[in-house]
Amino acid sequence: MSRTFLEIEGERGVVSRYRRHPNGKGYVAVGAEVDATAYVDPTTYVETGVHIGQKAWLGSGTWIESGAAIGAGVFVGANVHVGENARIGRRSKIGSHTKIGANAIIADETLIDSDSTIVPGARVGRVGAGSGSSSGSTESDYAKAA
Repeated sequence: MSRTFLEIEGERGVVSRYRRHPNGKGYVAVGAEVDATAYVDPTTYVETGVHIGQKAWLGSGTWIESGAAIGAGVFVGANVHVGENARIGRRSKIGSHTKIGANAIIADETLIDSDSTIVPGARVGRVGAGSGSSSGSTESDYAKAA
């Protein structure tokens, strides 16, 4: 079985290789892990080192930067930018035209309205540091979120 790759040269002259995701035909960089049940819109880009969980939905024109993790069942609207190493917890909903800064953490089941900006390093929703309750999430959960 042959694979077809698209190569794109970035601003700094680095060439990245992308393949089309089978569910939605979005662009997924070599080195990204996207679950087969996730939907990646044809105009969406997923960069190297990204992890996308089961049944996640990535809307049109969205860009997921390197190292980000999108949990299972997350809905990401159109034209969303997710910064490097950001974490979006399970079953969260991210409105269209939203920017999530690098290293930001969005807790499980959090709703972010459209046209929002989450600053780099922010923690949004119930993000605990090991509160001991089964309903809270800890930072280590985000490494497994997808």
